[in-house]
Amino acid sequence: MTQRFTIHPDNPQPRLLKQAAEVLRAGGLIVYPTDSSYAIGCSLETLDGARAIARIRQTDKSHNFTLVCRDLSEIATYGRVPNWAYRVLRSSTPGPYTFILRATRDVPRKLQNPKRRTIGIRVPDHPVPTGILDELGSPLMSSTLIMPGEELPLNDGDDILDRLYGQVDLVIDSGSCGIEPSSVIDLTGSYPVVLRHGKGDTSHFQ
Repeated sequence: MTQRFTIHPDNPQPRLLKQAAEVLRAGGLIVYPTDSSYAIGCSLETLDGARAIARIRQTDKSHNFTLVCRDLSEIATYGRVPNWAYRVLRSSTPGPYTFILRATRDVPRKLQNPKRRTIGIRVPDHPVPTGILDELGSPLMSSTLIMPGEELPLNDGDDILDRLYGQVDLVIDSGSCGIEPSSVIDLTGSYPVVLRHGKGDTSHFQ
């Protein structure tokens, strides 16, 4: 059975944030809002989480997952941050950006890009995932909620529940949160490289 929580996007109810974290600790899949679009995620400790998300989205083994983190210090646990890149991360987090970094040993191999051994890392500027991460105490393994054969993410709570009922454990409905994906910035070299222009302003990375 899929639960549905209606959580206020600006002043999320602490009780519901705590319950969402409990669903994640139990190995559940959740749909949640971010500052760019809805996403689907699970705890990093969930053994079959990546496989379940890939099954829902019908992605192949080359699909890049993102670790959704609380802050800059947590980023450094999972991604190798070059000295020059700290300034970039400090000025751009939280925000609608996904940063590509070399993965550390704390990132399971199945979540890394199979060729480059990289991982996407994100710190969203949205009270709901921030509150859930604070309760959970660890990152979310996540992917944008784009269904097979579609180009844009789902953005309506009723639609999400109808289409994913029985496939996820919790849908968090916080109203419309947008359909523009995050901007993707590669920080694995000597300077930032914009891989995708999305919601986040990329002019200062050029």
